[in-house]
Amino acid sequence: MISANLFFKPDWSSQPKSVHAIVTTREGGVSMPPYSSLNLADHVGDSIEHVIQNRLILSRELPGSPIWLKQVHGTDVSTPQSRLINQGFEVEADAAVSNISSEVLAILTADCMPVLFASKKGECIGVAHAGWRGLCNGVLENTVSAMLALSPNLSAADILVWLGPAIGSEAFEVGADVFEAFINQGSLIPNQAFIPINKRPGKFLANLYLLAQSRLKAVGVTSIEGGNLCTFTDCTQFFSYRRDGQTGRFASLIWLS
Repeated sequence: MISANLFFKPDWSSQPKSVHAIVTTREGGVSMPPYSSLNLADHVGDSIEHVIQNRLILSRELPGSPIWLKQVHGTDVSTPQSRLINQGFEVEADAAVSNISSEVLAILTADCMPVLFASKKGECIGVAHAGWRGLCNGVLENTVSAMLALSPNLSAADILVWLGPAIGSEAFEVGADVFEAFINQGSLIPNQAFIPINKRPGKFLANLYLLAQSRLKAVGVTSIEGGNLCTFTDCTQFFSYRRDGQTGRFASLIWLS
């Protein structure tokens, strides 16, 4: 088993027995500051040798090597079929789904929200990288759609979701451009999703968790857990780009047994 300081298991009460998930912390790796120590991203300026070693530390304890996506703050979803067709090429996507045993899906984050998906019967899983851009443009809805396509008898109400560690609503300051992007997108926005900052016109505190819950409920997903961990305030466990600037990334991973 992985040493306990390398990861924690989501507090996901509805997680099916065939579904396994972990979230790595920033501890237990070999990277040096400011990436200390279990940085798993190869695009942030860290030593590639250290990243490879960190990924090896993690992979030894998983049923297979994770599928590392090239995340671009988009809405594309990687599927088993698309990965087969493009075998040998880098997977550019911000979400992935699977119904294949021991295929490990992974998302790297450091303030953006990692979202885990699983069907109630545990035959299908998904993961998504939901920063504000992807969230606004539909990455969660696309992940749900990809799971439904993968399991034709599945309905959105059969999908369970866990919202992973992200920048909290008391720390995520955004400008009017972000607020207007959601307004212009046309979806219902919860009342507390954007709180105006006193005496700072055009500045808001945004709540990624509320926005995600609203978008998921709109497409029929009703079982949503998590959403209580803040990357910005917990400097011991999590990397945070907004807090530190130059920093590493931790991973949220999910697979089927």
